[in-house]
Amino acid sequence: MELTLIDTHAHLYYEQKFANDVAGAIDRAIAAKVNRIYLPNVDLDSIGPMMAVEAAYPDLCFATMGLHPCSVGPDFEKVLAEMETWLPKRKFAAIGEMGTDLYWDKTYFAQQQAAFRIQVGWAKAYSLPLIIHSRNSQPETIELLREMHDDKLYGVQHCFVGPPAEAQALVELGFLLGIGGAVTYKNSTDLHETIRQMPLANFVLETDSPYLAPMPYRGKQSNEPAFVTLVAEKVAELKGTTVAEVAAVTSANALKMFKL
Repeated sequence: MELTLIDTHAHLYYEQKFANDVAGAIDRAIAAKVNRIYLPNVDLDSIGPMMAVEAAYPDLCFATMGLHPCSVGPDFEKVLAEMETWLPKRKFAAIGEMGTDLYWDKTYFAQQQAAFRIQVGWAKAYSLPLIIHSRNSQPETIELLREMHDDKLYGVQHCFVGPPAEAQALVELGFLLGIGGAVTYKNSTDLHETIRQMPLANFVLETDSPYLAPMPYRGKQSNEPAFVTLVAEKVAELKGTTVAEVAAVTSANALKMFKL
C-alpha cells in the first residue's frame, strides 16, 4: 500500500512563522508523502496570503473561508458580510476555521456564538463542510451544533483532544475528528483513549502548522505539514495497526468530506 497523507489543517500562509521558507515546507511535505494540504482562513487579512499560497501550489493546497473565533470582535457582522462576498466567486474547500474559544478571552462569547450560527448557514447554503475550532468550549460547541443539526451539517472538529463521550457526540452530529500533534503528548490521556476506542473511519489527520508541533519537536521549532507523519505513527501505535492503514483510511475520510 503506497503511503499518501493529507494535512487537513495548516496555516502555511503565516510566512513569518515559517521564516519565509514556505517553499521549503512544501518540499519537505511532498518528500513526506503529503499530497494535500488544506489552508483554513482566520480573518480578512489572511485571505490574500492564503490565496497566494494556494495559487503557488494549486495541486497541493486548498483554501477555505471563515472567521476564527479569536478574531471575532464588536464589528464581526461587518467582517462576516465582507467575507461572505467571496463565497459566490469561487469554490472553497470548507467554511472555517470557525467556532468558539473560551481560553483567551470570554468578552465576545455571545458574538462568537452569533458568528458560529451565521457560518453554519453558509456551510449549509453552499453544501460545504465546517472546520470547527473549539478551545475550552467543547460542550458549548456541541450544544450549538445540536441546535443547528440537520442532514446538511457536517465537517471536522479541528484539534480534537477530548474523551470518547465528546467524540461520540460529535460523530453523531456528522463530524470527523481532526487529530494533530497533541496525540504525541504524554498528557493527552483522554485523546489516547478516544483513539483506542473509536474506528479510524472517524478520524482525519492535521498539523495546525505552525502550532502544536508533535514530539520530539514540541517547543523546539514550528510545526509543518511534513510532521503529519508523526501524527500518523502515533495513531497507528494506539490502534495497533500500520501507518499505511492510518494514512489510507484518514486520507479517504478527508477526500470524502472536502470533495476538493
